Amino acid sequence: MTHPGIELCGKTVRDAVTSGMVHADAICRLNEQYPSAAPTVIMDLTVEAEAFGAKVVFPEDEVPSVTEPLVSDKESIDNLQIPSLDTARVPEYLKANRLTAERVKDKPVFAGCIGPFSLAGRLFGLSELMIALYVEPENITVLLEKCTRFLIDYCRAIKETGVHGVIMAEPAAGLISNEDSTTYVRQVVEAVQDEHFIVILHNCGNAGHCTEAMVQSGAAALHFGNKIDMQDALANCPEDRLVMGNLDPVGLFKQSSSEEVYTATMNLLQQTKTWKNFVLSTGCDVPPHIPAENIEAFYQALTNFNRSM
Repeated sequence: MTHPGIELCGKTVRDAVTSGMVHADAICRLNEQYPSAAPTVIMDLTVEAEAFGAKVVFPEDEVPSVTEPLVSDKESIDNLQIPSLDTARVPEYLKANRLTAERVKDKPVFAGCIGPFSLAGRLFGLSELMIALYVEPENITVLLEKCTRFLIDYCRAIKETGVHGVIMAEPAAGLISNEDSTTYVRQVVEAVQDEHFIVILHNCGNAGHCTEAMVQSGAAALHFGNKIDMQDALANCPEDRLVMGNLDPVGLFKQSSSEEVYTATMNLLQQTKTWKNFVLSTGCDVPPHIPAENIEAFYQALTNFNRSM
């Protein structure tokens, strides 16, 4: 949850995704307002693609988006350069992480990044990538390797800012085989995860068919979207992994009443109370303009549940 923090600061989404200072202010303001277990940066899946050279548009009140593929064939993939960490908005996101980690001392702070396959999909076009995986797999392997090498560099830099982990959003991995989707994520996990820094693998496209791939990534925490039954997800994950999710951020938080949010939150907590590794969360980043009373109902349900336990 980051957009409500932007609104509390009187800023726009465009302000926050282009300024590390505004971004950090929004996270910290949100942290002061609500009792989250860990503040997180904005889930912006264009930062890394823009660093590679992709064209990105910046609506005033929505997250940025990539407008067109950057690569399309063997030649363009071979010529694609792995960007430095001084490129595009990468420095601003590193600044947001550093400033937040300096200001929030009583709980973990989590950064964010995109996953290798989802990054490749933004650079190549997701539909085109699906076809190319079967028609020209050797070219896509080169692209995925370049994406992974950049993400390892980026996550190492994120780690140096003082945050305690990174939420890697890899929703497109639900479209491919478990083995293919695991290989590259695992490389990033092995490069940066240790006893002081965790990778939280987020896949809101998982309806249950790629839970095993998420487990095999080695990520210390797994974050599920609202497409999956949370009890099934927990049953299929080892007890030594944190398992997070999965209330609907749009259908529930934005489009329902506070009473419905409270009831849904309490129901999920009751359904999952036998799992000690469960962490309550929305299934994905909540959109802008969530009613404050809905956020408050979510936390009130959690407070009441914990008291009852």
